[in-house]
Amino acid sequence: MAEHISVMPERAIELLDVKEDGIYVDGTLGRGGHSKLILEKLNKGKLYCFDLDEEAIEESSKVLKDHDNVVYIHDNYMNMNRYVDQVDGILLDLGVSSPQFDEAKRGFSYRYDGPLDMRMNRKDELSAYDVVNGYSEERLAEVLWEYGEERYARKIAARIVESRPITTTLELVEVIRSALPAKVLSKKGHPAKQTFQAIRIEVNHELESLKSFLNSFDPILKPDGRVVIITFHSLEDKLVKYYFKRLSTVEDDKRIALRPEEVKQADYILLNHGDKADDEEIENNRRAKSAIIRGIKKRNG
Repeated sequence: MAEHISVMPERAIELLDVKEDGIYVDGTLGRGGHSKLILEKLNKGKLYCFDLDEEAIEESSKVLKDHDNVVYIHDNYMNMNRYVDQVDGILLDLGVSSPQFDEAKRGFSYRYDGPLDMRMNRKDELSAYDVVNGYSEERLAEVLWEYGEERYARKIAARIVESRPITTTLELVEVIRSALPAKVLSKKGHPAKQTFQAIRIEVNHELESLKSFLNSFDPILKPDGRVVIITFHSLEDKLVKYYFKRLSTVEDDKRIALRPEEVKQADYILLNHGDKADDEEIENNRRAKSAIIRGIKKRNG
């Protein structure tokens, strides 16, 4: 089993401000790194852990076996309001875990040969194979542009359609390479990164899940409760930044003079403006390089 190193663990726990008798949610359990730190600070409290990957739940339950105040839920974090109510804090780490990336059989990686899968929940019907071999050229180009911000989305989509059927990850990598100009192939970084990201996001409905969560967490969060989210690409971070700003801002009519007691307060307070991992962490964990962590706190009255 590939080792997974949690990103910005100390900063995440600091922003979450765990109370020993609090109720918390780890919406993206992964391999249990953040959950373990939360549980170490809990006494009479409880932790609810969500994950779409049954293998992640199985492996994490071994890591957290010494704790009897944890509940595992095999479901999307966007559905947490079906299971919990009035919690003190919610943590989301939106990165794909190392075992998912590093195990060829999961089909997430452009570095290892494996089946075109990319499903976090293996019970889901849609896989990367279906996207690559079933989507129209136009729809495929839209996915690559919207979710991968891929400049050559149309060329790659056209070459994919010409090359069907494509069955493995490395086959797809070669097709992507063949669609790109030499000046792109000579640049630093893997040429298939953005395309693989786009297909993974499409398969797992990642941005839809995040939007749904951001629109629905308020009723289950207690006053003084906190939400902390770690993102790994600009599409996620823009969403979190936008929603957090909206929740922490009041639009007053500047033309009306208000007395101090009449000035409205927003329902939430920003805890930071987006922190990144330091150089030491990035050196020890390359996946921390693109991470940004943001936190928000619900006002108490």
